[in-house]
Amino acid sequence: MHILYNVSSVKARIGCRDIGKTVRLIAYGKERNRSRKGNRSMSEVLKVEEIFAGKVFTLGRMKERLPKNVYKEVRKVMDQGGELSLATADVVAKAMKDWAVENGATHYTHWFQPLTGITAEKHDAFVTHPDEDGRMIMEFSGKELIKGEPDASSFPSGGLRATFEARGYTTWDITSPAFIKETATGPTLCIPTAFCSYTGEALDKKTPLLRSMEALSRQAIRIVRLFGNTEAKKVVPSVGAEQEYFLVDAKKALQREDIIFSGRTLFGAPAPKGQEMDDHYFGVIRERIGGFMHDVNIELWKLGVTSKTQHNEAAPAQHEVAPIYESANVAVDHNQLVMETLKRVAGKHGLRCMLHEKPFAGVNGSGKHNNWSITTDNGMNLLEPGQTPNENIQFLLVLACIMKAVDTHADLLRQSASNVGNDQRLGGYEAPPAIISIFLGEQLEDVVAQLVETGKADSLKEGGMLRTGVSTLPDFVKDATDRNRTSPFAFTGNKFEFRMVGSADSIGSPNTTLNAIVAEAFCEAADRLESAEDFEIAVHDLIKEYMTKHQRIIFNGNGYAKEWEEEAARRGLPNIPSMVEAVDTLTTPKSIRLFEKFGIFTEAELHSRAEVLYETYAKTVNIEALTMIDMANKQIIPAVMKFAKSLADTSIAVQQAGGDDFVSTELLKTVTGKLTEAKKAANALLEAEEHASAMAQGKEQAFFYHDKVVSAMEALRKPADELEKLVDKEYWPFPTYADLLFEV
Repeated sequence: MHILYNVSSVKARIGCRDIGKTVRLIAYGKERNRSRKGNRSMSEVLKVEEIFAGKVFTLGRMKERLPKNVYKEVRKVMDQGGELSLATADVVAKAMKDWAVENGATHYTHWFQPLTGITAEKHDAFVTHPDEDGRMIMEFSGKELIKGEPDASSFPSGGLRATFEARGYTTWDITSPAFIKETATGPTLCIPTAFCSYTGEALDKKTPLLRSMEALSRQAIRIVRLFGNTEAKKVVPSVGAEQEYFLVDAKKALQREDIIFSGRTLFGAPAPKGQEMDDHYFGVIRERIGGFMHDVNIELWKLGVTSKTQHNEAAPAQHEVAPIYESANVAVDHNQLVMETLKRVAGKHGLRCMLHEKPFAGVNGSGKHNNWSITTDNGMNLLEPGQTPNENIQFLLVLACIMKAVDTHADLLRQSASNVGNDQRLGGYEAPPAIISIFLGEQLEDVVAQLVETGKADSLKEGGMLRTGVSTLPDFVKDATDRNRTSPFAFTGNKFEFRMVGSADSIGSPNTTLNAIVAEAFCEAADRLESAEDFEIAVHDLIKEYMTKHQRIIFNGNGYAKEWEEEAARRGLPNIPSMVEAVDTLTTPKSIRLFEKFGIFTEAELHSRAEVLYETYAKTVNIEALTMIDMANKQIIPAVMKFAKSLADTSIAVQQAGGDDFVSTELLKTVTGKLTEAKKAANALLEAEEHASAMAQGKEQAFFYHDKVVSAMEALRKPADELEKLVDKEYWPFPTYADLLFEV
């Protein structure tokens, strides 16, 4: 419920002490009035079109508030690149500040995305020195809009910045709209920015993404020009990121150190019921969760995020929200806002939002399906096959180039979706395997097969009619192909769905990589076709060549099957099972050539990211290992010892009473045996962790954590989870899976 009231007037009438009670009375009165009007819910009176983008400095607001010549210059820079003059920036800054102040903002921030994978912000007030009469003046200059100077030494940089070298710069991303974020600090004007070092290297996710978008646009324009499109000026990658997440009760979550410190459960025996009944997936949304989703949608709509779909996911307590697609850099910004909003609104509802890829063992983890397509600025989707894709030569060329890109750089694409949490999710019979492949569906797979075999595709598989056999249900034409939920990179009608990305990860890196590898394939194709004497023959030959050479990347079968791993190995496709094993793909000669050719990363920037990834892996596992040791030694083992004592006391009492103490004695033996195993495992984990911590940061340390510490963690979890099944619930020191997943 959203209650709007004037705090000052309420305080003036009743005094500060009673304000909480009065606000509750106001809320109660409004609720009663709503009931008297027919129990209308907020969703029935809410007008989405009135609140949508209400907290965004949209192009429409720019047009209203800026002089025509200034607005024209801003649009030119947005559409064609270039820099705003300082005078123009001053005008834009004043208009942006005035709008923000009208909406209650007193501060602004350059909102950026460092290599932590989340966002960062430093708030500055719009205030300047008071005038000679002592009045405060609210100002915001073009220089402050365009450039900020946050400390660059305390963010991950992989050696690009030393601790004593602090200067970094944020610079305004004019193509992503500013917005007002409303939190406990009050409304704050957020200006999306890129973040780089004093020496010019990218220290964030945004800068390489923008570079990759420009590279893709330049090469894609060359392709569309070959087919006679002279009107398009640029090609924009569009992205829609579906976001999966878990919701648990906040009070219960705060009773578990593992959730607090690592964002996932490090211990936990399976509940008697999991997801085997498939009753949660698309099930009726519970009232408490529905209230949360309702408020999330309102907050996202205010921020201009096109939140469209919401539903229960496969695992208990798991859910999903999905937006409509938009330009890649805006989609990256908006996905960060989605994650922030989910966590913030969850807190208001007494819930905790868990974005970790595998927060609970034994049930599905969470991903982030990255739907990617490429569209010209005059509305042509290059991945739209049309009614007759076998005759759509431009589409077939684009498809062939994407096949080439994904096959050539499957290792890089795999790396772009790797993080610590995803190691526990990928390939676990719930998510795509760690092997990159492309799903095209029966229709396009048949087209490719024909082109490979004969150089032409004369026939086209049709979907046929779906007939239900019920007279009152309509018959309709089916899609030409089924879907494949096990494919990591699936064609879904007019876009590709990259399903490997982890739920907690930024989508900046996957889309940077996608844009880069496709730009390279387009460039090589355009180089050949632009110099061809006979374009029609050359383009047909090129399509056949690319599809023949790279058809091994196509797989329409069950990606979960063990047989696919064996088949992929026979095809020569890379299988990179973990994050640490994927890092080296960034710094191969092939990768360096790719990224440097299109100005997306320098070699130094690639090596720095490799270092950051190794450090991130080691630090993450270090936190998890220390948390497990702490929970085992201070919570689990003491609790089990108390339970064992109660068993021993019971056994003695039964014996003294002349009864049969078989049950208590056998249970005591089992429990103390597992307790000994757990303590030895905790000691072994501590020893491994101390050895790892003493190592120098870098690749060797990361691999030690992966090879030794993670296995020691698994060895400790096994007896601890077995003890949870044996110990009386009143002794167990923290909420179980049953408590967390089924009592929301």
